Amino acid sequence: MAELRPKDVQVAEVGANTLVLRSRTFDRLKFEVEYARQKGTTANAYLIQADQIALIDPPGASFSGLFIEELAHHVYLQRINYVILSHVNPNRLSTLKDLLNPEVAAQITFVCTRAAEVVLRESFPEQALRILVANAEDTIDLGQGHCLHFIPTPTPRHPDALCTYDPATRILYTDKLFGAHVCDDALYDEHWRSLTDDRRYYFDCIHAAQSKQVEAALDRLAEVTQSALILAPGHGPLVRYSASRLVFDYRYWCEQQDQQDFSVALLYASAYGNTATMAAAIARGLTQAGVTVASINCEFADPDEVTAAIAKTDGFIIGSPTLAGHPPSQIQTALGIVLSTAPKTQLAGVFGSFGWSGEAVDLLESKLQDAGYTLGFETLRVKFSPTEEVLQQCEAAGAEFAQILKKTRKTRTLRQPAVDARSDRTEQAVGRVTGSLCVLTAKQGSADIGVLTSWVSQATFNPPGLTIALAKDQAEALLPETGDGFVLNILKEGRNLRRHFQKPMQPGEDRFAAVAHHPASNGCLVLDEAIAFLECQVQNRMECGDHWLIYASVDNGKVLETVGVTAVQHRKSGTYY
Repeated sequence: MAELRPKDVQVAEVGANTLVLRSRTFDRLKFEVEYARQKGTTANAYLIQADQIALIDPPGASFSGLFIEELAHHVYLQRINYVILSHVNPNRLSTLKDLLNPEVAAQITFVCTRAAEVVLRESFPEQALRILVANAEDTIDLGQGHCLHFIPTPTPRHPDALCTYDPATRILYTDKLFGAHVCDDALYDEHWRSLTDDRRYYFDCIHAAQSKQVEAALDRLAEVTQSALILAPGHGPLVRYSASRLVFDYRYWCEQQDQQDFSVALLYASAYGNTATMAAAIARGLTQAGVTVASINCEFADPDEVTAAIAKTDGFIIGSPTLAGHPPSQIQTALGIVLSTAPKTQLAGVFGSFGWSGEAVDLLESKLQDAGYTLGFETLRVKFSPTEEVLQQCEAAGAEFAQILKKTRKTRTLRQPAVDARSDRTEQAVGRVTGSLCVLTAKQGSADIGVLTSWVSQATFNPPGLTIALAKDQAEALLPETGDGFVLNILKEGRNLRRHFQKPMQPGEDRFAAVAHHPASNGCLVLDEAIAFLECQVQNRMECGDHWLIYASVDNGKVLETVGVTAVQHRKSGTYY
């Protein structure tokens, strides 16, 4: 394995009187869901030096010392007038504390939204902070044409979000919008097509569960995005060559979320960010399973918003921290709305984090069960911060919730005979297409993952190659990129492997613990009870409706059992696997 480059701060001029300071980490070991593509990330800060000086979005604690040291090479720290905060989180507070040191830059004035001001004053109760609250259409004139315009863009995940536009350079500072977790030497997006998958994955992790609020933010930014030359996000390369396309993509991706057949309300509050992190992982599991998520941070939502969400969705999941042995008042209000308005046929879920006792999670679970709601996954309880394993469990819980939700509706839906008979005949005909039953195994970081599939066909003689059709969520999880390796295990008729891989995986379950296996030369697992296996490498991908078509070359293979026949999947309809 190649040695990772150490952390550093890349500095470059991006406009008149304007520098970007990109705190870069090439570390591939971050476990949060949004970093799963393992390409490192950057924390982008920006420095505008006109008659007055403004610093936008200093990085978090892991870069505090390195960043301030580099910053001091480019500006006299005691001359910084403003620190503009696009959002505030516990990680960034550590760097702000270092900046407020009397020997560093204690004279600074913070510019942020009202929600961020509350967090700052609670975090530094002993200090008389200078804070300017930025409302819509507010400006700060730094001189030399740098009259900064502020546009609040709140979302459930970042209720204090703030974008900033500088007409002098035509740079729009977008923080969590239009970013990607990619770390390399490229400052701009010259090769933007190669970033498409990373941008989409970032959107799915950060914004898919709050698509309505993102659409509202795009509406607020519409005028400045049309005139901006550069979109300057908080992570990844600056957007210079594909700005209009990326704005269009964001709108399209938001619309896709609104067109799903199932929807879930995800209600939560978060005292220290831990419950919010769990909510993001659960939302990821839901959206990847094709469910629209209406994410609501109850700390900043009106009760009418909660009521409307419950009325429109097919299920709800509620998460809470424990404060002094109880849920926060906003969660108690949300629970009351749920109990009084949500039909008992709606599927429910409960999760939360706590520091000592966790009574809030137990209360939510018991209240919902006593009221007759069915829980879509085993309640998730986390002490302090969620670990990598816990976040995987949260994502799996979201996927499990989606499966049960779809299955529940299917059993309640009466088949309408003689309606659309021609469509039924077509589906039955398509269902006569058969395929070999296989288990595709691959790597996701250090974890082994596998999926049952029969949509496999040989595609080429020379080189030997095959095609596999995978649902989009499976393709993203299993084979996100060209060059990825995998093993196709071809099953033998009469074995129980099929049944084993058909069962829904429980949160945290090791799918391969009860299955004999060994690693292939590409590191993916060979199932010892398969009749044969093929080691493959992805060469190309094509989006086909609701699936990705994967073309892969076969690098190696072996028949494990010469006696027996290949298991084949026979279907009655072309509308399911």
